[in-house]
Amino acid sequence: MLPFYRQSRRPYFCTMAFPATRPQIDYQDDVLTLEEEQELRTLIVYNDDVNTFDHVIQTLIEVCEHEPEQAEQCTLLIHYKGKCAVKNGTFEELAPRCSAIHDRGISADIV
Repeated sequence: MLPFYRQSRRPYFCTMAFPATRPQIDYQDDVLTLEEEQELRTLIVYNDDVNTFDHVIQTLIEVCEHEPEQAEQCTLLIHYKGKCAVKNGTFEELAPRCSAIHDRGISADIV
C-alpha cells in the first residue's frame, strides 16, 4: 500500500499549514562606492581704486549668481576690509568665475 493513501483508498492530504505568501528573502549586497574627495576652495575678490561699487555689484550678480543684497554686502566688505570671499567650491567650479571676474577688470584669486 502506498503511504499517501488510507485504508479506504481516498487520497490523504497533508494537513500541514503552508504560509499564505512566499517568504521575503533579504539580500545584503556589499556595494563599493567610489567617492572622490575634492578640496573646497574660496574665490576672493580684492579691493582696488579703479572699479565702482555698481560695477563690482553687477559683476557679483552676473558671475557669482549673488542676490543683489548679497552682492552689495560683499562689495562693502571688499571696500572696507580690502577683500571678501565671494564663492566657495572646487577649483573646476571657481576657475571660470575667476576668469570672468578678471575679464571685467576686477582682482580675484582662488585660494
